[in-house]
Amino acid sequence: MTSPDSEAPDGPDADGPDADGADLPEPDDVPPVSAERLVEGHDGHPGEPDPRRYPSTIGGMVYLVVLVVALAGIGLAATGAWRGGVRMLAASLLIAAAARAVLRADDAGMLAVRHRLVDVVLLSGLGGVLLVLASSIPNQPG
Repeated sequence: MTSPDSEAPDGPDADGPDADGADLPEPDDVPPVSAERLVEGHDGHPGEPDPRRYPSTIGGMVYLVVLVVALAGIGLAATGAWRGGVRMLAASLLIAAAARAVLRADDAGMLAVRHRLVDVVLLSGLGGVLLVLASSIPNQPG
């Protein structure tokens, strides 16, 4: 922090260069562009065709399938057929684990949350545990 007698501002000078000596552009001069486009090498100029597909990765499509199967399993479990619902939920997790295991990081989309090994171990472990529990819990009388 500077003293009141000092002429140097607390932060970078808005009209001058930053700490590295480079002039920063005004916020209005920076084109709006997503980080995804920057990583793919696009510079974000307006009027450029958008190469994005929907969903943009194979993993995105698998993620949607996993989501639909999981929601169907939860719905089935909520209606009373809990074993079938839990098995569907477990199957969705095992599908996600298999897809994460075989897809490249660029293609995994929203399936890639952590490192591949961690994702596969957690998804398959939870899916396997749900299958075992759904199969081993005895029926309740009444």
